[in-house]
Parts: sequence; C-alpha cells; structure tokens
Amino acid sequence: MPELPEVEVVRAGLQPAVTDALVTGVEIFDERSLRRHAPAAGSFAERLVGRRILAAVRRGKFLWLPLDSGRAVVIHLGMSGQVLLRAPGAAPDRMLRIRLTLEHPTHGELWVNFVDQRIFGSMAVDTMGPTADGFSGGYSATSEADAAWQHRIPSQVAHIARDPIDPSFSASAFFAALARKKTGIKRALLDQNLISGIGNIYADEALFAARIHYEQPAASLSHAKATTLLAAVRTILQRALAEGGTSFDAQYVNVNGQSGYFAHSLEAYGRQGTPCSRCGTLLVREQFMNRGSHFCPRCQRLR
Repeated sequence: MPELPEVEVVRAGLQPAVTDALVTGVEIFDERSLRRHAPAAGSFAERLVGRRILAAVRRGKFLWLPLDSGRAVVIHLGMSGQVLLRAPGAAPDRMLRIRLTLEHPTHGELWVNFVDQRIFGSMAVDTMGPTADGFSGGYSATSEADAAWQHRIPSQVAHIARDPIDPSFSASAFFAALARKKTGIKRALLDQNLISGIGNIYADEALFAARIHYEQPAASLSHAKATTLLAAVRTILQRALAEGGTSFDAQYVNVNGQSGYFAHSLEAYGRQGTPCSRCGTLLVREQFMNRGSHFCPRCQRLR
C-alpha cells in the first residue's frame, strides 16, 4: 500500500496542475470508486462541476483537494490507486475509474485520471471542519498560510493523526502516547490514530535503523530510544521522498506515471536471507499481522 512518501509525491505533482483550476467535467467509469462518497451529500459530479480547486493537501496517506465551496475532494489510493495527469484526448489509461476535466488559468485544459486496479481506493466530496488543534489540516506547498481552508480538514480524515514530517506534529505528545502503549512498537507505528503515514516498509526500515525489535513493547522504550526512533522515521521518509518513493511494480507511480527508486536503498524490507549491512548476520522475515517483518536478529534483539 502506498505510504506517506508515495502519496506526497502525488500531492507535489498535483499541486501546480490543479491549484486555481476550474472543474469543468466529471466522468464516472466505475461507481465502486465512489464507495466513500455519501450520496446524501449530493451527486459527486454535481458537487464538483463549476467549482475551483484551491490546493492539494496531504495528511499521512490521505490526500484532498479543497474547493471554493468549502468542501473537499478526498482521494485515498488504497492498495493500487493512481492519480495521473493527462492531456485531453490522450489514450485512455487501463482501469480508469474516474476522470476530472480541469481548466487551469495558466496550463489550460487537462485531465486528472483516477486509475485503480484493485478498486480499494476512492474519491469522495466531503465536508470540512476545523482542525482539533487549530493548526493547518495537512501539508501543502501553497503560500496562502492564512487561507480559511488551511485550518480545516475533511471529516473522513479528521481522525487521522499528524505525520512525523508535518510542521505541526508534536514529538512530546507522540512520546507520551508511546509510553502508554502496551503493544509492540511496530503495531504502534502502524496505528494511524497515533502517528500517520507509516506502513510496513518504512516501519521495518526505521526500526532497523534504530536497532529496535518490532515486538519490543512501545511503553518499554526509553525517552532516548524513542527519540532515536522518531529521528530514524523522519530520515527514512525524507530519503524516500527525495527518491520519489518506493516502487516495486508499475502500481506505485507519480502523476506522470514514473516510478520511485527508494527500493534500491532499502536496508531491511524484502532483504531476508541477505547479510545485515552492519554485522553481517542474515536478515530474517517473520509473519506479522498478515504481512511480514524484516529485521536483523542480532542488531534488533528483543530486550
């Protein structure tokens, strides 16, 4: 599933193309990709056509496009969703589910294609409410720091915690929450109500970098160790962003259909049976929550 770096790459690609663009058309090719849109709120197309997009915003793995109506288009990529920018008249993308036609004041007309192989992703027009802490709803590169929509968040995203590269993320609150967690530290990192944007890949990489076993009880971490872990999470996420995210196949691409290259930099995830880069011990993979955990049994001992 796409994690924070992959979704941020999509957001950054969308930002210049959709900001200030007018939605002039909506085509629905598969109603299943609207499963999170509430019909009671009105037709998806009717809520969009004639509205102007104000920015592209992200919190954790969620992406949304605030509208001049006070609502927002919420985009969740699920396991295989893609948001692709296309010139009008381009050959249709395979597994195209939804298409938005935009008119941008500078770039002219363009298509925003939502493509999804497994149809676990979705688009929805959602209501917006004030953020619980009064800070901006999520990350956006816009210069409109005081715009009203900046301090609002879609109802479908309001329960999601801030991510570790969000300027408003509270490290002290995160450490306090960890101290109350009796679960293993990897489960805590995957809890999107505690810290968002981290999935299986980057959890394994951060725990490897911090030399922490994935089943180490979160509450047992010292403040120093928790600080080391948070620093590792941020470093890994920033490195992955710089390399365009992690792509193992054609599903994980940016808005231009290009793959990321962080898969070549992975130290633990998917490297079971190869030597640890620190001590030479063979890395192992153990079953974890219907997935797998990859770690070094020597460097990351359960203490």
